[in-house]
Amino acid sequence: MFFNSIDFAIFLPVVFFLYWFVVHKNLRAQNALVVIASYVFYGWWDWRFLFLILFSTLTDYIVGMGLAKQEDAVKRKLLLGASLLVNLLFLGFFKYYNFFADNFARAFTLFGMNINAHHLNIILPVGISFYTFQTMSYSIDVYKKKLEPTKDFIAFAAFVSFFPQLVAGPIERAANLLPQFYTRRTFDYDKAVDGCKQMLWGFFKKIVIADNCAIYANMIFNNSGEYSGSTLVLGALFFTFQIYGDFSGYSDIAIGTSRLFGINLMQNFSYPYFSRDMAEFWRRWHISLTTWFRDYVYIPLGGSRRVPGLVYGIPLSFLF
Repeated sequence: MFFNSIDFAIFLPVVFFLYWFVVHKNLRAQNALVVIASYVFYGWWDWRFLFLILFSTLTDYIVGMGLAKQEDAVKRKLLLGASLLVNLLFLGFFKYYNFFADNFARAFTLFGMNINAHHLNIILPVGISFYTFQTMSYSIDVYKKKLEPTKDFIAFAAFVSFFPQLVAGPIERAANLLPQFYTRRTFDYDKAVDGCKQMLWGFFKKIVIADNCAIYANMIFNNSGEYSGSTLVLGALFFTFQIYGDFSGYSDIAIGTSRLFGINLMQNFSYPYFSRDMAEFWRRWHISLTTWFRDYVYIPLGGSRRVPGLVYGIPLSFLF
């Protein structure tokens, strides 16, 4: 289900009504409704995707519970390794199997050998990267004892599958989002109004800016040989606004929608095109993703103190 669809325009008011007028007095019922609504939202594309997010949720919930009871260092590493292995295998298989199969076959052509790559008709599950990174960060934080593991499976399932940010982020940390499902939410009119305003701004970015810029960017780049250099530059400019409108528009809609349900999500874009240099640009662009890689990949690898080749690699041993 897309934000800019008739389906979502019907779905959101129904969930909003049930959330604030039917189950608002019971915290567990509120969280259960969030889970059900999120699974309906996610399964709207293909119901088979629900098994992936459910399995990922169960895996990291069980790992978290196991880490809470386990003090032996080796067994704790094995538990975390199981979480990482399951999540990364799912992510790698669905996103990169055909890519690696193609490149494996091409590598052998350098030695005069022709290998037919076996392709699989894989449908990429929408948003798999976002909820995978989110569940992995939970297990890593619990392993490092930065976070107490939850015993409330419904709250944890709501944290993993929360529908506003499920498809395009922001990628929330458990320390910020999960505790919000421990406390019963009460309706806040001012917060809801702010949420509606941010949603409208997000829809404007997506529908008015991004979708219209996409028309001209696609027209120019699909026929690049027919246009002059100045027109190609103009096409690049259209694409620049298109990609920003898409990403930041979806983030604004997600953040605004969350406020309607009394949930606060982190800012994901901070005027990146006003940055003074590339380093600042990446600090302002898709903030939840860049900070995730900074905290769970770059810094554990040693940051700028390590050899560049090690920094850009991602060996799993850095977590141990």
